Amino acid sequence: MTSFDQLGLSAELLRAIAEQGYSTPTPIQAQAIPTVLEGKDVMACAQTGTGKTAGFTLPLLQRLSQSPKGGPRVVRALVLTPTRELAAQVGECVETYGKHLPLRSTIIFGGVGINPQIAELRKGVDILVATPGRLLDHLGQRTLDLSKLEILVLDEADRMLDMGFIHDIRKIMAKLPKARQNLLFSATFSDDIKRLADGILHQPVLVEVARRNTASEQVSQTIHPVDKSQKRPLLSYLIGSGNWRQVLVFTRTKHGANRLAQQLEKDGLTAAAIHGNKSQGARTKALADFKSGGVRVLVATDIAARGLDIDQLPHVVNFELPHVPEDYVHRIGRTGRAGNEGMAISLVSNDEKKQLRDIEKLIKKELPKVIIEGFVPDPNAVDEPEEAPPPRRRPAPRRQGAFESVERPKTQRHQRRRNQGQGRAQSQAR
Repeated sequence: MTSFDQLGLSAELLRAIAEQGYSTPTPIQAQAIPTVLEGKDVMACAQTGTGKTAGFTLPLLQRLSQSPKGGPRVVRALVLTPTRELAAQVGECVETYGKHLPLRSTIIFGGVGINPQIAELRKGVDILVATPGRLLDHLGQRTLDLSKLEILVLDEADRMLDMGFIHDIRKIMAKLPKARQNLLFSATFSDDIKRLADGILHQPVLVEVARRNTASEQVSQTIHPVDKSQKRPLLSYLIGSGNWRQVLVFTRTKHGANRLAQQLEKDGLTAAAIHGNKSQGARTKALADFKSGGVRVLVATDIAARGLDIDQLPHVVNFELPHVPEDYVHRIGRTGRAGNEGMAISLVSNDEKKQLRDIEKLIKKELPKVIIEGFVPDPNAVDEPEEAPPPRRRPAPRRQGAFESVERPKTQRHQRRRNQGQGRAQSQAR
């Protein structure tokens, strides 16, 4: 396909696409859009940054607009996403491309008040974008009716499985009408994803535009061997000497992200951290500042490896390699998006050799190693390896999304404190 005009999209959608400056569909869009327009179930796999969101949003909008329903608005399309940030980006995409269509959409996720969401749902909504936990909250309170649903989209399905949402997804499926169109979009096709698809999709069309677990060919990947103690000075040197203006840096832990952001600030680089313990307001501000150029370095944990959509992000740095090799692919997929070139740098110390081998085995490629003058690693240095976290193959079910607050532990702490206080009071009374 050479243009969007050839995909069978309506004039209103083509106008919205043109207003965004696009004329040529990406491979995933060229394959998925006509198939979705035909009403078929789709199982689609593509690397991050290849336009998956528009690949289902555009035909979804057209199908709903071509068959308007009389009477009060009801939810006719549901898009499930694993995180708040991704839900917000999908919702923005729906608004952008549906601006010339008479359809209403809204977003619901946890960590914020539920009453404004209830008010929006009462006004009537055609398209709903949601995280699983908050969606179940609305279903439980009967503030949401999905009995008329026509189209279901599972976005970043592999991430939802990683985060333990499989039980929530099954509960949601039980609330949906049997006759519906199903679209499953994923960055990877694992065996678990195929099992999930078998239980949801009906004779799906397979759309796959990239090999499994491969990084975009638009991303150059380089390893810089370095002693662990020299990682932060090397990072500051690379940013400064290369005059990098926008850098996404990944660490393994929330504490490590906070510490590194503070250290980079001391080095004279504007930096912010984004992870699960940050409030929704702090995360939104950090991401907005990073996109606008107010913050030069955004330090993130793996929870941000999916769902961060930053146009033309030039540099991604693995300050620490992930324990799960697939996360490396998702991390560096933040750059080299939509046909743009990107650079992925990994700072690798002696204790990370196993992780590096696992990554190279996964992507079936040996990554080039470049030692930076002044940061030559000590061949005799022995870095203590960190204890790897438990495998995430079968995580415990969670009601909350990736960034949604979990109140139970806090309540339990308060209860223990109350019990301890009562014990002391009784002891003093005796």
